[in-house]
Amino acid sequence: MIPITQTLSIDERELEERFVRASGPGGQNVNKVATAVELRFDVRASALPQSMKDRLAALAGSRMTADGVLLIDSREHRTQKQNREEARARLLVLLRAAAVKPKRRKATRPKPAAREKRLVAKKKRGEVKALRKGADDE
Repeated sequence: MIPITQTLSIDERELEERFVRASGPGGQNVNKVATAVELRFDVRASALPQSMKDRLAALAGSRMTADGVLLIDSREHRTQKQNREEARARLLVLLRAAAVKPKRRKATRPKPAAREKRLVAKKKRGEVKALRKGADDE
């Protein structure tokens, strides 16, 4: 089990990892060893609460496929182990961010003093602009 919060965790069996060859510089090591990792997490099939799944889909953006699978790719390091740990860490960051419920916004109104201050500022600004006009502009 991978803990997300104190009360929420996901089973490691829900994660699918595929190792592929990394592109870019690295010489023979890159050509011979499959060190890059593609981590797949099926959000729709997971046991996460629906509200969290919705927030996760919004946070993931283009990393979420049309099938509801979250795809995280890591190819920064030279070893499978480091890439695997980084991919899992990135998944945990996303899951922990999705676990936080956004605060509901309370509708508020401006105080009378703030309203008056705004109107005074608007009046003053209008007077400044009016002074810019010449006699022939009208």
